[in-house]
Amino acid sequence: MPLVTLNEVLPKAREEGYAVPGFNFYSYEDALQIITGAVELYSPVILMATGKCVKHLGLGLIPKMVEELVKDVDIPVVLHLDHASELETIYRAMKLGFTSVMYDGSLLPIEDNIKNTKKVVEVAHALGITVEAEIGRVGKGEDGEDVKEILTEPKAALEFYKATKIDALAIAVGTAHGMQKQTAKIHHDLIEKVSNIVEVPLVLHGSSGVKDEDIIRVSKTGISKINIGTRLRSAYTNSLKDYFISNPDTTDYVKAIEASSTVIKAIVKEKIMLMGSEKKGLPFSNH
Repeated sequence: MPLVTLNEVLPKAREEGYAVPGFNFYSYEDALQIITGAVELYSPVILMATGKCVKHLGLGLIPKMVEELVKDVDIPVVLHLDHASELETIYRAMKLGFTSVMYDGSLLPIEDNIKNTKKVVEVAHALGITVEAEIGRVGKGEDGEDVKEILTEPKAALEFYKATKIDALAIAVGTAHGMQKQTAKIHHDLIEKVSNIVEVPLVLHGSSGVKDEDIIRVSKTGISKINIGTRLRSAYTNSLKDYFISNPDTTDYVKAIEASSTVIKAIVKEKIMLMGSEKKGLPFSNH
């Protein structure tokens, strides 16, 4: 089926008390395994291309590749540009086929964040594309570089939403990008406060470091999109290492990639079950 936007999957998740997983991908194999895992559980899924993915695959190739992967699937799939701070890149992504974008102005003064987000929203909504933005700042950047965490203030979140009319709001509540262990300390009271006053679906970034029990809890309390990246990357690279250790003389790298990438599907299905999105893609299918 054709790619959809955040508005086809997140409002329903917020209303029914589950979260839709957003998974970072960097190659064909990543994307294939993510989609396959979601299809097997009939879950909606958000494929997210970060700057590193864009640099590796190219902004033009990504939509073509994903459209080919989803043409015969019957679950809703969103193609999302993640953590983009350059307006030119965002506008090009919209033109090339991305159905959703995130403008990340979290390092800017709040006034500039609002101004730029409004520009992105105006263009995106005219094209039927959804926009996510961030208020506050998640610890560490998308590639793991050090940035100062700034927890989201509920009133500031409300003012930001009213000023920008975004479709999804990422909030900083204790997570950090690039976490290798599940040690994040989530401020559940903050999530509840923001959820009670901001009507738009909320997004949790840096969720590889979130404990399973916290994933289950936040999925039911206003967080409608949960991003996972580091967990997939670590598992995939470790699987590749193990494969070559077990097969030191192999020269068939295609077989190595195919065999090692299946670990991604297993993690995707695990996260879907934690977030409660299994079978939530059924209205879009014949199953």
